Amino acid sequence: MANHITLMNGTSVPVHSIPSLGIGEFSQWLTDELHNRARVCAFFAGPQENDSQNNRTSRMLYAVLARDAENSLAVAATPAPQAYPAFTPAMPALHLFERELYEETGIEPTGHPWLKPVRFPATPHGPAIGIADFFTVTGEDVHEVAVGPIHAGIIECGHFRFQCQGEVVMHLEISLGYHHRGIEKALQGGPTKRTLPFMETLAGDTTIGHSWAYSTIIEALAHLPVAPRGQALRAVALELERLANHTGDLGALAGDIGYLPTSAFCGRLRGDFLNITALLCGNRFGRNLVCPGGTAVAADAALCRTMVERLHLAAKDVEGAANLMWRTGSVLSRMMGIGTVPEKAARDLGLVGPAARASGLPCDARSTHPLPGMRGHDLHTHTLQAGDVFARATMRHKEIQESVAFITRMLQSLPEGEVYSHPTPGCSNTPPLAPHTLAVALVEGWRGEVCHVAMTGAQGNFARYKVMDPSFHNWIGLAMALRGQQISDFPLCNKSFNLSYCGHDL
Repeated sequence: MANHITLMNGTSVPVHSIPSLGIGEFSQWLTDELHNRARVCAFFAGPQENDSQNNRTSRMLYAVLARDAENSLAVAATPAPQAYPAFTPAMPALHLFERELYEETGIEPTGHPWLKPVRFPATPHGPAIGIADFFTVTGEDVHEVAVGPIHAGIIECGHFRFQCQGEVVMHLEISLGYHHRGIEKALQGGPTKRTLPFMETLAGDTTIGHSWAYSTIIEALAHLPVAPRGQALRAVALELERLANHTGDLGALAGDIGYLPTSAFCGRLRGDFLNITALLCGNRFGRNLVCPGGTAVAADAALCRTMVERLHLAAKDVEGAANLMWRTGSVLSRMMGIGTVPEKAARDLGLVGPAARASGLPCDARSTHPLPGMRGHDLHTHTLQAGDVFARATMRHKEIQESVAFITRMLQSLPEGEVYSHPTPGCSNTPPLAPHTLAVALVEGWRGEVCHVAMTGAQGNFARYKVMDPSFHNWIGLAMALRGQQISDFPLCNKSFNLSYCGHDL
């Protein structure tokens, strides 16, 4: 019998077809797959299809792995024990997944090296908010610096604790979860009229990424076709989201160095890209645009021409602003060699997105796991080897150039026809979903891979809905980037990742 089931991105399988392995066999399967360079997309506890003999639902552990080289996904399960030997010592990419599993369910990965809270949920297994056993370093000249969880400005809560020897950071511990919102619990029993708005605000700067992943889940579970024109407009909106955020990040990096020309230019240009999205759908962040079956708004030829014109004007200014930085020696010296994450560490820890590509990992779901209707429209995946702040900044610039070219191609050759396949766009008329079925959707958001996994029960409602924002994977990358750095490098390293608090604190 096969030890996993294979599926493609944006498709579904009956739950009963997912192989159930013993915990030892499950562990060996994970080990073998990761050794062969598969990646962990999701690992969570969920229900098994009802046991017909005793009419109860068993709890299972599920793993969804991305096999990038084969453009496929692999799924397997194991009956959930009360405790099991932790996978983390052999597979560090699972460290946060196992911590999350323990605090949500009480299933203990015995031997886990760092079983501290992820989100402080209100469960019998979760501690009070902010209570954790922090790692400490002792010795001569060693001191501790604590920052947050309350910060200046309007950013959300996050606690950073530095163990330093003099000015050198020996270890950074990041504690999040202060505003755990219970999103996944709220999604159970859906979809409802509130589900799509939840998806659009999981991480407000990734509205398109999450709403596209959710819509793909519905399409897979309802066998609902997606209108080709609507799918193309989703892709345009996703790249506009990438452009706005990458441009803003270049400006923010310049600001942290104190290089004001690029900082000022990019702050304005981010708004130009947001305004193009507003031109398309009436909202700068793309809300009320993506829906199951396609998009809720159309775009005629005149609008497409206007969007391309504005896109090229903004892109030209971004090139000028970026090149100002790249021609300034003091800027380059402040970025190069700072906050390095080596390729092996990035792979072992499961980093995704531009941060992973800047460390040499060619993981980009647009190319390796194209969504239905998007095969043949992939972008070129750039990789760099340095893995430092400069590489992460350069990666953004390269992806800005690719996104501009991609949007231009798409808007100049949109498929004809309607933009949605469902009679009424939106979530209020969602068609019936297949019962006892699992669906997976990967979308390459601007921070990296957005992963949604849904499982339905007997009535076709969500029995489990798992969301993985790329920040969940990448916060540990920031901690690794600070090792051996001056503590004054933290703002710059932090900005080079620019991770989401709310995307993590679901």
